[in-house]
Amino acid sequence: MSSQYNSDTYPLPVSVAFSGPDNTGKTKQIGILARRMGPAATSAGPLDHYDPRWTAIKADGMARWWFETGPVEEVADVLATSYLERSRHPFSAPVRLLDRGIPMLEASVAATVAVRDDLDAAQAADRARLLLAPYETDLRAAEESEHALVLLHCDDPEEGTRRSLAHEVTVTDIYAAYQRHLHEQINRLVDEGRFPMARVRRLLAPLHPDVPGKALAGVHVIALGGMSESGKSTAGEYLRTQHGHARLKIGYLIEGAAGRAGIHDPYRLGSVVQAELIVDSLDRFCQAHHFIDSVSIESLHDFDSTAELARMLGAQLTIAYLDSSEATRTRRGTVGTQDVVDRDLIKSARGADKIVSIAHEIIGNDGPRLELERRLDRIALNRRWPEHQPSTMPVNALGLPVHLESYLAEFLDRTTGLRPLIDLLAVTGSGARGKYQHGWSDLDVLVVADTSSLDEMRQILADLETELGGVKLGMTVLTRAECRAGAITSRLLHVLALIGSGLLVPLWSTPGLALPAPDAATDVAVSLRDGIQAAIEIRRQFLRGSPDLRALYKVTALLAKIQLRFSGIECPSDSDALSVLLAATRQDTSLVATARTEPLAAEALALLVLQAWLDTLPGETR
Repeated sequence: MSSQYNSDTYPLPVSVAFSGPDNTGKTKQIGILARRMGPAATSAGPLDHYDPRWTAIKADGMARWWFETGPVEEVADVLATSYLERSRHPFSAPVRLLDRGIPMLEASVAATVAVRDDLDAAQAADRARLLLAPYETDLRAAEESEHALVLLHCDDPEEGTRRSLAHEVTVTDIYAAYQRHLHEQINRLVDEGRFPMARVRRLLAPLHPDVPGKALAGVHVIALGGMSESGKSTAGEYLRTQHGHARLKIGYLIEGAAGRAGIHDPYRLGSVVQAELIVDSLDRFCQAHHFIDSVSIESLHDFDSTAELARMLGAQLTIAYLDSSEATRTRRGTVGTQDVVDRDLIKSARGADKIVSIAHEIIGNDGPRLELERRLDRIALNRRWPEHQPSTMPVNALGLPVHLESYLAEFLDRTTGLRPLIDLLAVTGSGARGKYQHGWSDLDVLVVADTSSLDEMRQILADLETELGGVKLGMTVLTRAECRAGAITSRLLHVLALIGSGLLVPLWSTPGLALPAPDAATDVAVSLRDGIQAAIEIRRQFLRGSPDLRALYKVTALLAKIQLRFSGIECPSDSDALSVLLAATRQDTSLVATARTEPLAAEALALLVLQAWLDTLPGETR
């Protein structure tokens, strides 16, 4: 494999130094990149290769020497000598990858003296600079020869320390204190600009064609685990067809990366390397398919490599474990009971059954397929539709007639007491936009509530019915689960999108309630179904001997709104939507003013809007 080194871009060897606290992924990144770049890159290896004193230090106990017995001057000298010898060491590859750059020397020494001498961050930094003063000239030259970058769990030192320590099996008090000080010192160096490279790919992408400038960034991965016949393939295919996930097999990912790296049998390698191979292949796939933002991989076969994969991908990964009983899985098998048993034995030997203990989602799959798909909907939409806690406004802010304000206030009083029957109430339609017209508009209301509240709500509605004064009430009730799984009509999805964007403000919401906010692209896409139905309904109304004037006007306005939505224009008002569409299609807008009261104007308006819709369809060749 050719190194494909771009000598015009980088005429001299390039040193890329990965710095950061423990357990931030420095070693993994170096392993992935070294394998990806082949002969073009080499890892410089651990620092203890560059000073013979490390052998005796490790034999006597490195932690003890570092924090207790070794004079701080000796600790600083051994570390500085190791860093400098590594910087002077010749490398044949054009790119060398360093685990910890020169700024980490100062951070490590400062954190060490902070622990040993009980110093604060500023005092420790001053002490470290004094200890390293004899090497200052050489260290400055070495640092200038490195491209420095830093890997952090987060910008907050306290939270970063917690995450670093969470990866350790056992943690001593001294080590925990050292990590806290180390995070503080590294964040100080970040603020001082000692790590100018924000992303390694910006440096290496022009150097080597196999390193993308951006690949996995922004991509969400759902990894499917479970025993034989638990439904992993069914889940992967549903995510592909319904949610646009690229569907990949773990074997394909591992074997592809291994083949490119010249690894004959990747399944005999350690779990860390297997996880690195998976990430490498995912990286390549997403580079080649830059439009993909969601991937499913199946099937998780090994506990240790899955745990490593979770560490490497972090929040980008959702592990979904499909849990089915042995009886169900045996029934699903097409080759016989023994085949399922045999495959389970192989999976169990690799720890596949233990993956349930680290899964983010456990999906019981003994029930109907519909139940599985709704769980998958929620997982897939959880990332696309961020949850939003809506604000609220008083009833009198809507500008409704007094009797309707009174009706809504009384309904809220009786459903939101000490034991609320509902989770949210929002007025929708014209009543929410200050466009309510007596004798024309309905009172449309969305309620989020559990079905256990229906009986009491029905009684309350019956008690208050006379207060409506003949106005037609259109109340829609949804559960939280339906909202989060997207098991709602396109019109209700639009309402959730409006609430999520703040364009529609509910009258009441239970404290802490968070609802999904559908993204604009999904809102537009699903509205197509309503457009199709509206175009059909216009013709049904038109063919009646005497069309229902109100129904014809409303469905015509709906079709206009949907057409405008595909142009990025949102017009909640019926009359505004009709006027904007007619103006855009160079039609007479005067029909809008009379279409509510004159049947001929309503029919002419409906035909114009319908024709605008039909004009978007490809013509037929006769």
